[in-house]
Amino acid sequence: MKPSLLLADEPTGNLDSKSGDMVFRLLQDMSRNMSLSVVMVTHNLELAGAMDRRLNLCDGVLAAS
Repeated sequence: MKPSLLLADEPTGNLDSKSGDMVFRLLQDMSRNMSLSVVMVTHNLELAGAMDRRLNLCDGVLAAS
């Protein structure tokens, strides 16, 4: 299968930093090499800052993009 969308809820949440970096790089590679859109939910602001686009929610309301 070749999906066009991957939804990821806290994919690095409970990982050590090395494993989290590996997962993040894998998601980036998949996005670039497979024309895959990745929608990721994270509380990690550093990880969110590395995304192509970021949307922020505050109390369930879109606060900034």
